[in-house]
Amino acid sequence: MRWGQTVVGLAVLVATAWGCLALWFQQPYQLSLLNLVVLAVWGLLGAISAFTLFWRYQARYRRTLLGAYMLSAALLLVWWHNITPSHNRDWADDVAYLLESEIQGNEVTLHNVRNFEWRTETDYTANWETRSYNLNQLVSADLVLSYWMGPHVAHTLVSFGFADGQQLVFSLEIRKERHESFSAIGGFFRQFEQVLIAADERDLIRTRSNARGEDVYLYRLVIPPEQLRTLFLGYLEAGEGLRTKPDFYHTLTSNCTTIVFDLARHIAPGIPLDYRLVLSGHFAEYAYDLGALVPEHSYTQLQQLGHINTRAKSSDNNDKHDFSRLIRLGVPGASVNNIP
Repeated sequence: MRWGQTVVGLAVLVATAWGCLALWFQQPYQLSLLNLVVLAVWGLLGAISAFTLFWRYQARYRRTLLGAYMLSAALLLVWWHNITPSHNRDWADDVAYLLESEIQGNEVTLHNVRNFEWRTETDYTANWETRSYNLNQLVSADLVLSYWMGPHVAHTLVSFGFADGQQLVFSLEIRKERHESFSAIGGFFRQFEQVLIAADERDLIRTRSNARGEDVYLYRLVIPPEQLRTLFLGYLEAGEGLRTKPDFYHTLTSNCTTIVFDLARHIAPGIPLDYRLVLSGHFAEYAYDLGALVPEHSYTQLQQLGHINTRAKSSDNNDKHDFSRLIRLGVPGASVNNIP
């Protein structure tokens, strides 16, 4: 009996902690006294209810407290279930617009392609463009990892190359409101919607290597032409899905790495789950083990040759259209022509 009460008490504490985090991350930007009172009452009720289960001398209060706790938990779950994603918020400039695609045969027109000029992370010139691509000209895809929090966590991007030298890079990101900043914990509690950004490489990659100072690595993916097209169209489909129906970002199950894995599974359904899908800093090694990176090189060699930061920073002294070519110098299997 005591063991059963202890297990229930621990479950109450875990549920209470989850509820406190959910209430905290769902609070409005301007905190109100009512929000704080609700948070305090929920936390205290959970702690006291668990206390009565751990100590037998509190048995006379147990039933009443647990009843109140269960009622509060039911109300909390109803509230949680009714939190819905939205497109109608005061978005930050870099996620203000949603990707929209039009496909007619082999011709693809993309609206709201981002092409910001970043001087620092907060100093930039905003620019959104409409661009056209021919699917018959699609020739390559590169995996890009940008390390922003140690060796085990990286942001995952995929850049597609066309025969005329154009590059288009995709990134699944949180859709920040103006007052928000990224929180990995908040990403578990519906704090952010998600957005698929399609951008020029000087925007999306150079921002991370030059403006933010993150370590960025680029790897050429080995993908047959028909699968390359499927992967590219998969990104467009994902973008259209988010445009027509908003969805929440989730730190573990719906993020910049899982979208690559999900799209890859449409091509090769047998791709196995792996811990490196969570520890995204090792995602390139996972791709290497699957045979998706350039062969005849060790993973260590590909990683060393794929580090682009020095070349990215030196590109500031060159024509901006030369960025994509310069960052690929020396990267096995990767090269692009100058963009006209």
